[in-house]
Amino acid sequence: MLPLRSVPAQKTRRVAVAMLVCCLLYVAGCSSGSGGSGGANPQVAINGASQVRLGGTTQFTATVTNTTNTAVLWQVNGVTGGASATGTISVSGLYTPPATVPTTNTVTVTAATVAAPTVTASMTETILNSLPVLSSAAALPNPFGTNYVIDATGTGFVNGSQLQVSGTNATTVFVSATELRATVNVASGVTSLPIAVVNPNPGGTTSATATAQIQVPKATVTAAARLLDQATFGPTIAGIEHVQSVGLDAYITEQFSVPATKLADIPTNPLPAVCLSANNAAVCAESEWWQAAITAPDQLRQRVALALSEMFVISTDTDSGQAITQYHNMLANDAFGNYLTIMKDVTLSPGMGIYLNMVNSAKPTSATQIANENYARELMQLFSTGLELLNPDGTPQLDSSGNPQPVYTQAQVQAFARAYTGWTFANASGGAVTRFPNNVYYFAPMAPYESAHDMTAKTLLNGTTLPSGQSAEQDLDGALANIFNHPNVGPFVCRQLIQHLVASNPSPAYVGRVAAVFADNGNGVRGDMKAVIRAILEDPDARAGDTSSSFDGGHLREPMLWITNLARGLGTVNTDANGSYYSLSNSSNALGERPYRSPSVFNFFPPNYVIPGTVANAPEFGLENTASTMLRLSLADSFVANKIGGFKTDLSATSTLGMMASGTNGSGNLVDALGVIFMHGQMPSQMRTAIVNEVSTLTDPAQRARVATYLVITSSLYKVEH
Repeated sequence: MLPLRSVPAQKTRRVAVAMLVCCLLYVAGCSSGSGGSGGANPQVAINGASQVRLGGTTQFTATVTNTTNTAVLWQVNGVTGGASATGTISVSGLYTPPATVPTTNTVTVTAATVAAPTVTASMTETILNSLPVLSSAAALPNPFGTNYVIDATGTGFVNGSQLQVSGTNATTVFVSATELRATVNVASGVTSLPIAVVNPNPGGTTSATATAQIQVPKATVTAAARLLDQATFGPTIAGIEHVQSVGLDAYITEQFSVPATKLADIPTNPLPAVCLSANNAAVCAESEWWQAAITAPDQLRQRVALALSEMFVISTDTDSGQAITQYHNMLANDAFGNYLTIMKDVTLSPGMGIYLNMVNSAKPTSATQIANENYARELMQLFSTGLELLNPDGTPQLDSSGNPQPVYTQAQVQAFARAYTGWTFANASGGAVTRFPNNVYYFAPMAPYESAHDMTAKTLLNGTTLPSGQSAEQDLDGALANIFNHPNVGPFVCRQLIQHLVASNPSPAYVGRVAAVFADNGNGVRGDMKAVIRAILEDPDARAGDTSSSFDGGHLREPMLWITNLARGLGTVNTDANGSYYSLSNSSNALGERPYRSPSVFNFFPPNYVIPGTVANAPEFGLENTASTMLRLSLADSFVANKIGGFKTDLSATSTLGMMASGTNGSGNLVDALGVIFMHGQMPSQMRTAIVNEVSTLTDPAQRARVATYLVITSSLYKVEH
């Protein structure tokens, strides 16, 4: 062992300094990260609430240290940004849970540092059902029985929410996140029920209590369903319940105040995707019509517009699709106005101008020329007076020899034709027309070009003369007023409106009562459409079937109405990628009818059509034949089998009708429900028994629903609206 020797102090200091320098160099050489301090790796920590309810959000924050790059990527269960099934998270860390609670009601929320993606921090987030908020509840008469339907509205409802009625859970139907329903029995004398909503676990809670007033029906099921059959494109259960709750007159008043649903304008270049493949704007127009008929809230307005369109006929046989949507919107807007307004707006519409040749009709320039008579003749013959003088009840006025008497002469037709000269398409800019004929423009009423207007005197109906020297507008207004005030207009127009809405062969007394309202609405106004429509729908003949199923009235459902009734009654929904309803036109075309595609100005069927071999005036039977009868059967099968292209009709075991079919007395309940939807609750007992016996042999609830529906909608008692 060597002896120890002392080391000089100066040398010791040199060694210490050298070691310090080495250590500093080592630290500087091993530093890493994006400008970080020291040798520590980036770190991340996250904060946020540990649970969230459906409909809510959680804001997470991430704190990143040991690096100047503090950005993070947010993940849910390892997926950046999350997914619909587990919830999504924004770049700022805002987590939104999925629409429903996942099977495992926890997810992992992770923040991964951008500087070092393997450096992460996570939290477990528990997802709970939403808090139910009950806004209102009503106890409505059940259309299918003597009990009541509790209809609760609010927010935060989930599939599995239960209505608690008087403290007892009721079997509940989840309609949507804002509506629940349950059917309950109500003891005699009870006027209200306490209602609450209980949401299930996880996070189950009970809402505050609301009071449901027991509503005494203001209309029977039959009366409500019949009114909707006459005033809409088909009854629905919700519609029947509503009419029961407010009453028939109040429902009509409500519908008068609903704004018009506008069919969309159709651009010309390029055409929308709905009709681009067919390269035909008429496809778009028909799709728009079907959508409004089936889904629009202004059902009465649209139904009256259909009636008017089958009186003031134009057709895509001549007109473009762009003209059709404008024309229909005009009829819908005017449906609750005055008939004189309808006459004038129709007269100046580009669609009618093209169809019946009034547009660009010029004054005669020589004694051998005459103005175009087409519109002048049809305006009287088909749209206002008819051919023969009428009594106030619509029956013909006969001369002393028992013969009908004409309303007008050929000379008067020519006089009206000259009164309508000088009109052409308006300018897109809205300015005064400077040439005749003008370029085609569908989106504004026709405009006058005075130098093309005949300014000679014109002798019209009842000896009225339009003086010479009048402008195109003055002559037009004078001619329309002359026709409008003719006594034939009320009974002629009202009889057709009754035929389209209520009964194909109305009694003279019915026509006379409504025509009297047309002549004077009670306030000295002639042609008030609201008053006329109310008179038609509330007349004793219209309502007689509410209490007597044997009352002889009604009409065959024309193909378009038959289809819309099925679609609305069965809850058919559109599934087309472009939102097109056009496939329904293909279906109805096979039955001889489709929107605005009449083969002539006389409509698909004339109002005076009589079934061969009978004396029965039944216009819609003009489309009924052996072929159309069989095709209706095929189309009914396509509906119940869910084979209508671009649409879904759900008659599965989990559908409303399917669930009815599987419950206690399922077959009977199913057939009764169909009887309410499609037959006003007036299905004959023999028919009910036959269908119940047939479907009771089936064990599959879906097959029961399909077969029962098919048997009802193909029956003659449904085809004819009573």
